Amino acid sequence: MKADVAFLFLGETLLIPHLYPVLEALAGTGAVPAVTIDVWVATSMHEALVRGWLGDRANVRFRRAPGYRDLGAWEAGRNPPLPPKLPLLARLAPRLWGTRVVVSAEQTSLWIPTVLPTRTRFVNILHGAGSMMNRDDRRRRAAALTIVAAERERAALAAHGVARDRTVAVGYIKAGFRQRTHRDLAFAEGRPVLLYAPHWQRHRSSWWDWGEEAVRAILASGRWNLIFAPHQRLAEKAPEVRAFAASIAGRGDVHVDLDSFAMVDGSYTAAADLYLGDTSSQVVEFLMRPRPCVFLDPRGVAWDGDASYAMWRAGEVVTDRAALLPALERAGRDHAGYLAAQRAFAAQSLGDVSGVAPARAAAAILGVLAGGG
Repeated sequence: MKADVAFLFLGETLLIPHLYPVLEALAGTGAVPAVTIDVWVATSMHEALVRGWLGDRANVRFRRAPGYRDLGAWEAGRNPPLPPKLPLLARLAPRLWGTRVVVSAEQTSLWIPTVLPTRTRFVNILHGAGSMMNRDDRRRRAAALTIVAAERERAALAAHGVARDRTVAVGYIKAGFRQRTHRDLAFAEGRPVLLYAPHWQRHRSSWWDWGEEAVRAILASGRWNLIFAPHQRLAEKAPEVRAFAASIAGRGDVHVDLDSFAMVDGSYTAAADLYLGDTSSQVVEFLMRPRPCVFLDPRGVAWDGDASYAMWRAGEVVTDRAALLPALERAGRDHAGYLAAQRAFAAQSLGDVSGVAPARAAAAILGVLAGGG
């Protein structure tokens, strides 16, 4: 029997907190008759996490996607090796025929409605929260509905040809994710906690130019406890990160994480007192609760007036590596001067962060199911 709605858990773990809260909300809507849901999973790690949180629901069926990988004793939440996505989608597409609505949080799945004739309606949840985002890909126009956090993103998609009646702003879905790790960082001394979160793409990142130097300078200063938790894909693009991380792990003033689910569930952005980064969207989550920020700009980008760098109005931008420590030292003292910009940027990027977004997204999916999306 075909389900009313299918959720696709086929990608990296960072997508899960953007998608799971909507599944949880829709599965518990109390609709009569209940909405039937298929949960397609790519690996045993996805299956264990989602099934463990959701429990047994009469209206939810777990299904293993073509190419499903049984990873055995895999650390819960660690980014898994995924089956090749395009072959997976090619084999999955016929199994989705007859399912009325398909929900995903990654863009790759939109190849199905882009290149294949299908009556199934695809709902895409935009998982990025920053101002740097690819909006002009033709796959975005193949979704029956795109769910975004805030009105700013609706306007940006409209400017790239996505009809406004095929987008809806619901607030920040990840703010409603209740399964956060809340890991005890257990630093040796009670110092302010600094999170360094460099971007994974070289042209947007501070890592390749200044990363190691910046971390060593911070540790040598003895002023902060450091969380070194870059984007999960940085280790993929810069394999040397693992050796560097190992060289600083085990210190009482450092918490290193390259793999765990805490990297993507909001634990570290919640725990830090000070954010150091470049263009990573983690800063937006950090600013759900405004705190001091410093941004690294090793290449001297002409960013003023460029919407892609809107986050840089939320703190001091450092263009000289020698100026890093002084900037960090004054970040707390100067925070009041950035507070209004931080609040405005967070509101424009995230919309409502009260936790109601998953229920709103579930309601929007019900609208598509009813033919009104």
